[in-house]
Amino acid sequence: MRRKTRICFIGCGAFCKSFVPLFKAHPDVEYTAVCDLIPERAQKYHEMFDVPIVPTFEDAISDPNFNAVAIFVQRHLHGPLVIEALKAGKNVYSAVPVASTIEEIVEIERLVRKTGLTYSMGETGYYRACAVFCREKMASGEMGDFVYGEAQYNHDQRHFHYSEEHHGKEWKKIAGIPPMLYPTHSTSMILGCLPGVYVEKLSAFGYEEKYLTDIFGREDQNYWGNPFSNTAMLCQLSNGGIARISENRRLAFAGPNSYISQFYGSEGCYEFAVSRHYFTHWDKNDPQKLLMDEVSHELLPKSVTAILNEPGTPQKISDQMGFWESAPRQHTERIPIEYRHEKNGHNGCHHFMVDDFCQAMATGLLSPTNIWQSARFNIPGLVAHQSAMQGGVLMDVPDLGDPPEDWPVLKLD
Repeated sequence: MRRKTRICFIGCGAFCKSFVPLFKAHPDVEYTAVCDLIPERAQKYHEMFDVPIVPTFEDAISDPNFNAVAIFVQRHLHGPLVIEALKAGKNVYSAVPVASTIEEIVEIERLVRKTGLTYSMGETGYYRACAVFCREKMASGEMGDFVYGEAQYNHDQRHFHYSEEHHGKEWKKIAGIPPMLYPTHSTSMILGCLPGVYVEKLSAFGYEEKYLTDIFGREDQNYWGNPFSNTAMLCQLSNGGIARISENRRLAFAGPNSYISQFYGSEGCYEFAVSRHYFTHWDKNDPQKLLMDEVSHELLPKSVTAILNEPGTPQKISDQMGFWESAPRQHTERIPIEYRHEKNGHNGCHHFMVDDFCQAMATGLLSPTNIWQSARFNIPGLVAHQSAMQGGVLMDVPDLGDPPEDWPVLKLD
């Protein structure tokens, strides 16, 4: 018998509103509620989505009517709240990242292993069309051995919801969070294509901000003493491959803001720039000849493909055309029919993220973005910030291992 989800959303900010309707509409969810420290925010959600209000986080995790919480608070608070929820016996859907310290991630893994509770991180990068494409090409053997990959998350500070309204009077101290404490949009697109692979070593360098020095700085401008607005790391992977990951918060680039630019294998390679996707591979009939296929029609929403050759298309993509739609390579046929008219987001990823958590809850299987996989996405960034603060010193990256052998992962694609 499938287990139904009864969930309370913690944090009624700008991002959470995209997910309350999806959970409400899912066939495996029978009850949703919301909670926020600012009563006016919760009231807006109550009126917007017709959901009840729970006064506090403590009330939510102590209420036996809920078997799950969805964490949508400020990113550096995810770890502590997830830990408390797991200790209270609640399953957890968490916005990214898992946590801001390695110690918190280790504790979350320990609690999930001990309790058998569902943990799923809502990571868009794992479900983006480029990641699905490379993951499937690797699985089929068409790419051969992984050699090198590049991924980045470019999100200029001016586009974040940082303000006194959203984060209080000390919003600038929160806005200065080190970029590599939020690495999973990038790391997930490379590591999510390589099952069982993790980062072994890395070296990272940060760009010290010259203009937003009231946000980024080594003194007390932010809670972390962080001077970096942009950081890049070079990683040695456990399969012998190499990955370059960049997290950038101050640069003149809009969209797509999270993408794989290069994913190279010994037998096939993928490349992407703004609006064009290409797959290069050896000709089966001529082992000396390389073929380059344009695969943009598979990895872009149909609305974008329809105007791909028009002069203004790159600007439209930069302005987020297609952001709310899925691409043909993403497996929309697996999504509940109830989502047919529900708004999507992050290039068609939201539906998959919510469905995977609900399916994991219903079946007892692991979500693809379970704590073991999410730790591999998250921990390298935390180590990278330490490396950058020490001028790029080479550092080992701890790995929490694979999921228990008797706890299989959902296979829905």
